[in-house]
Order: sequence, then structure tokens, then C-alpha cells
Amino acid sequence: MNLRKRNKGTVEVHTSALNDIMFFLLLFFLLASAVVNPQVVKLLLPRSEAGQQSNSQKTVTISIDDNLNYFVDKQPTKPENILAVVETMQKASPDLTIVVYAERKVSIENVMSIYDVGNKLKLKVVLAVEPKK
Repeated sequence: MNLRKRNKGTVEVHTSALNDIMFFLLLFFLLASAVVNPQVVKLLLPRSEAGQQSNSQKTVTISIDDNLNYFVDKQPTKPENILAVVETMQKASPDLTIVVYAERKVSIENVMSIYDVGNKLKLKVVLAVEPKK
């Protein structure tokens, strides 16, 4: 009588390919989220119910963060140099629009300094807001 156990094969699931797929999906979604919001300067914008989308093609973005750092098209700029930088951009495209991205905590005086630059150069200035939820 043969009482030995028979060797049964073990079932294994190789998950190394699944790990690669998960890594690529994670990488894809990280890159996709960066493309959806291409702004490098992350700000908490003020909220407004009457906010509209700007349809102007030639815009320059000026951002002010809560530490009063100024950025013109994502480039750090001193507040006293903003007029000169925007003026050179205006020479390239005369119908330029300034879009101001200001952190919620920034005082209105700092935002109005950008509006003063727009008024001196006779440009349209728009304040960017977040829609109310």
C-alpha cells in the first residue's frame, strides 16, 4: 500500500507586473494633475459668485503670495520692477491684459499697486477669483 503524500503544485500569482502597472498609473495621474493646473505659484484665491472666465489671448499673470513675493509669469520679480517688465511685454503685444492672482490674505493695497501699473500703461487688469462652492 502506498501511503506517501502526493506532491501538489502550489499556485502562485506573480504580482511584479501589477506593481509596474500601478507605478505607471500613479505617475500618469501625477503628471496629469500638474498639467491641469499649470500654475507654479499655488495661491488660495478669493471667492466670488460673479466670476467669469477671461477670454483674452494675450495675458500676463502677476501673482502675489502671502509673503508678498511677486511673480510675473511665474518669474520672481521685485515690486518696483513690475512696471518695467510689463512695459516690455506691452511693446510685444499692445492689447495685453494683466491677470492678478493674489492670495486671500494679501492686503488690498498690494493688489492696487498692480492696478496702478495697469492704469499707467492703459491696460486692462483682471482679478482672478475662485468660484464659490
